[in-house]
Amino acid sequence: MNLKRKATLIMKKIALAVFAATSVLLYSCGGGNNKNDKEGKIAKGGVYYGGVFRVNETEDFRSLYPLDVTEVVSHRIANQVYEGLVKLNQEDLSVKPCIAEKWDVNEDATSFVFYLRKGVKFHENECFPEGKGREVKAQDFKYCLDKVCESNPQNQMFWLFKDRVVGANEYNESTVKKTPLQGGVSGVKVIDDYTLQIDLSYSFAGFLNILSHSACWVYPKEAYDKYGVDMRTNCVGTGAFRIKNIKEGEAVILDRNPDYWGIDQFGNQLPYLDAVKYTFIKEKKAELMEFRRGNQEMVFRLPLEMVKEVVTEFEEAKNGGNISFEMQVVPAMSVFYYGFQHKLPPFDNKLVRQAFNFAIDRESIVNYTLQGDGRAGIYGIVPPFKGYEYEKIEGFKYDPEKARQLLKEAGYPNGKGFPKMILQINSGGGDRNVQTAEVIQKMLKENLNIDIQIEIMQFAQHLENLETGKALFWRTGWTADYPDPENFLNLLYSKHVPENLADKSYINSVRYQSTRFDSIFELALREVDAKKRFELFRLADQEAINDAAIMPIFYDENTRLLQTYVKNFPANAMEYRDLSEVYLDQKEMNAKK
Repeated sequence: MNLKRKATLIMKKIALAVFAATSVLLYSCGGGNNKNDKEGKIAKGGVYYGGVFRVNETEDFRSLYPLDVTEVVSHRIANQVYEGLVKLNQEDLSVKPCIAEKWDVNEDATSFVFYLRKGVKFHENECFPEGKGREVKAQDFKYCLDKVCESNPQNQMFWLFKDRVVGANEYNESTVKKTPLQGGVSGVKVIDDYTLQIDLSYSFAGFLNILSHSACWVYPKEAYDKYGVDMRTNCVGTGAFRIKNIKEGEAVILDRNPDYWGIDQFGNQLPYLDAVKYTFIKEKKAELMEFRRGNQEMVFRLPLEMVKEVVTEFEEAKNGGNISFEMQVVPAMSVFYYGFQHKLPPFDNKLVRQAFNFAIDRESIVNYTLQGDGRAGIYGIVPPFKGYEYEKIEGFKYDPEKARQLLKEAGYPNGKGFPKMILQINSGGGDRNVQTAEVIQKMLKENLNIDIQIEIMQFAQHLENLETGKALFWRTGWTADYPDPENFLNLLYSKHVPENLADKSYINSVRYQSTRFDSIFELALREVDAKKRFELFRLADQEAINDAAIMPIFYDENTRLLQTYVKNFPANAMEYRDLSEVYLDQKEMNAKK
């Protein structure tokens, strides 16, 4: 049994009562050296006010503008600053009220009416007269949701409302022609200052999940008028924290919003923390060292060699009884896969794509390269998901003989005549990113006699290349924006593919187009019954796998270390982070010193 699996079994035995997913405590190798050393104010319920939550990201953020948040680092920061009508429960990912305190849905899920809280204010900012944030009204949501449908280089999110919200397509087309329709999107209606109605073109039971997406966060027109594209870093939201300072590549600091509307179950005003600090140390070893020194409150994901080290530390801690930080491990709602550019040879040939898929031993990659960190991608594009029968999907099992036969049928016997190819991967992601690519490179050579050259790019350039059709074969992944199989299958919906290869295809970057897949997917979108809906999604998933639309590699696990004094911060399958109710137990923190 490998160390990671062994550790997971130990975790389950020890911590099941403490943390529903796998959760263990580890001892700290450095002394607590946290500068938040003053006892904070104790509020009702025994929670503490004060302190700075410090966390590191190994990649820089791309953009904090809600309509251009396309990667997880930006989302983790901006999710503390912006809010929408609804948000996700950090523990179970269910939809819960946010700026909308309640809502009504009609019987066939085609009309949603939201009732806004009164007194919610935007952050203080120079975009307002005298810098004072004003109250949020239904018209603000109307403005922002119209912009979701606007043709704009900074808007990557039209796919969320396209064909779905009444009038979305018509408004988008009018903005393409530079003659925006008066009244905006007809299906987004202001009833009064605190009531908003959204009408859909068809029944869609998952629409509340869509509204939890970053694209549906609210911001004031005054901010967009003042900052425009500079809203990338000039953020004006309603969230528990405000942007205080940004030094790109080094740090982002958020401070407490003193006018935040949120109140906890004991009547305490949220948030509890004074501030949140994000750093951008690129090396995981340096990040872990800072955590051990007490200079970080959490570490997310560890390189493989560090996992071994941490498991060894756990064994020693167990024997010595010196436990002082927590490890949380949960199955992730994410899939890592390799993309093919369907519009260019040789991947416009399904036989080639199938050959590549059969040539890869995913079980070996997970067990040896990833050392048990994840599950082999032998099903579909949708990761293991509650209520979704993913195990019924017949995916690609390792079969090198079949792979060679398919490549021969495609016109490349034993790889003869097959073009030399670049496999594009992004920097970051730890050693497993490169190691997995090297193993796949070796398998394709051994099993298909195909030469692959690995090229590592900065993340922003990597995304630009695959979205604009410049990449032919690449490593990518998808972490759920919202908890629904539709979010993954949408990556393969043909209506997201532009006519020209050079035009950006943000969500369907492989440019897969299948009439049969689309028809099944569209039936699922319109199905209100949850069980039938998931079954249709499964059939669509199977259709895409039959076409070898992508090359799934593995379904991930989320692993993070937390200082034991961090409270109210449960792990979840999306690594969705909401710091509005997180607090630092100052007494416990000081006792560690």
